[in-house]
Amino acid sequence: MTIERVELGVKDTSAGCACCAAPTQQDAPAETASASEDVVLVEGMTCGHCVSSVTEELTAVEGVEGVEVDLVAGGVSTVTIRRSGPLARDAVEEAVREAGYSVAR
Repeated sequence: MTIERVELGVKDTSAGCACCAAPTQQDAPAETASASEDVVLVEGMTCGHCVSSVTEELTAVEGVEGVEVDLVAGGVSTVTIRRSGPLARDAVEEAVREAGYSVAR
């Protein structure tokens, strides 16, 4: 299997799009943290449109200053949230759900 990288402002590890595909279930830690960033693992994103949806919903959460996504198409993607202060975990999870995806547990 050949993996092609396409620069879309995110790292895309496979071709094709399945925005409406059901998220896959994988065991992974849900979050790690540093002083001004939270890392959340999100299941089910497959393309740049998916990344845009999640980014839009997360940037609407109070305290979020920026969002970066390392896309793993169809797998568990790493979403780094830059924040100005503490973020409510439930607000982050709700934003991801609103975009149509789920936070990995």
